[in-house]
Amino acid sequence: MAIKKQAGPVVTTIDSLSHDGRGVAHVDGKATFILGALPGEEVSFKYSLRRRNLDEGVVDEVLRPSPERVTPRCDRFGVCGGCTLQHLDPKAQVRAKQQTLLDSLTRIGGVEPDRVLEPLTADNPWGYRRKARLGAKLVHKKGRVLVGFRERGAAFITDLERCEILYPPVGERLADLGELISRLSIRDQIPQIELAAAEDACVLVFRILQPLTSEDRRILNAFGRDNCLYIYTQEGGPKTIKALNEAPQELAYDLPEYGVKIRFLPTDFTQVNFELNRLMVQRAMELLDPQPEERVLDLFCGLGNFTLPISTLAAEVVGVEGDAGLVRRARENATLNDRDNARFFTADLFGDLSKEPWLRDRYQKALLDPPRSGAAEVLEHLPRCGVERILYVSCYPATLARDAGELVKRRGYRLSAAGVMDMFPHTAHLESIAVFDRE
Repeated sequence: MAIKKQAGPVVTTIDSLSHDGRGVAHVDGKATFILGALPGEEVSFKYSLRRRNLDEGVVDEVLRPSPERVTPRCDRFGVCGGCTLQHLDPKAQVRAKQQTLLDSLTRIGGVEPDRVLEPLTADNPWGYRRKARLGAKLVHKKGRVLVGFRERGAAFITDLERCEILYPPVGERLADLGELISRLSIRDQIPQIELAAAEDACVLVFRILQPLTSEDRRILNAFGRDNCLYIYTQEGGPKTIKALNEAPQELAYDLPEYGVKIRFLPTDFTQVNFELNRLMVQRAMELLDPQPEERVLDLFCGLGNFTLPISTLAAEVVGVEGDAGLVRRARENATLNDRDNARFFTADLFGDLSKEPWLRDRYQKALLDPPRSGAAEVLEHLPRCGVERILYVSCYPATLARDAGELVKRRGYRLSAAGVMDMFPHTAHLESIAVFDRE
């Protein structure tokens, strides 16, 4: 590793890629995280932050590029905070994420999987993002409204004409959305737009801090009609979300392999990548392998994304979720799909579960799909319920690794398999899946 100090930039060689997509070098023996650098590259960089234990920097010039470096599709890459890996070949992105997962399992959890699963990827890594929260701001110096993701490490909205990872009916119209807001009387009172795209409908929820005029309503409705978009407004909390005029008949996505349809509301949690979600559910069913005589527990079940497919394979499935609204809609989805062997409960899965009725039952298998904070609070209950196999779907490798260490070292399970799923191409976000079996 080269270490050569200059009056301005510093030259070094990049050793590896960090979990957030920055190149990692060691300069004067100190770990240095360099934005825009890739493993194996020789770069010159400038320091952006210096700490006692580590430093940060930004690439000034790539002196010897990696063979896996590619030209970013977006001309605002490096400025916009929406992506961090467009400069890395998509296949190399997945390999890097797989290594991040395995490193986390070893370093944090002290465990290794018996089998490393082949990474799960969708066919098209572009235009996949069907859920997003976009910032909006009237910038007087530019004389117009900007709509998009925030700049990396800053509060400013990125000046974007289009976004390559957003669902195209919206990603191709960011400039149009800015122009639309600029025509409204409350152009400086709309801080964000939330995107929620279903199979056959696309909703935009405009957060408004002041009431719309009748002319504002006319302008928004015309834009929605002309672009086949449904316009909603939100004046306060989630309960204030309502369609401005016409509402879609339903927002839903299909899981055709299991004959399941999942309905949702615009602000409900759904996976952002529909194609990858279908592949993920299919892999989850293959790994969990529910049998016709088995009872399965699905924790952090949400709308029933995994629960309802499980119900087509197992004798019974119990879904548990902390959000009462999601549980209500999960029950509605069970009714919609004629799944009378799926039951749902509302419970705080981070709190005291000792009095929960569903924990008095026995289950052969369990599926966990927790948020970034992981599932530490529920792990002790699984062996007590007789669970022989656990399928763990994770959006954050550090907490998966922590929980894997707990399951293997204290709860009597082995880590049978683990691998990554590329839910968020061109970003450092890492979705993964792991299987644990009782010893």
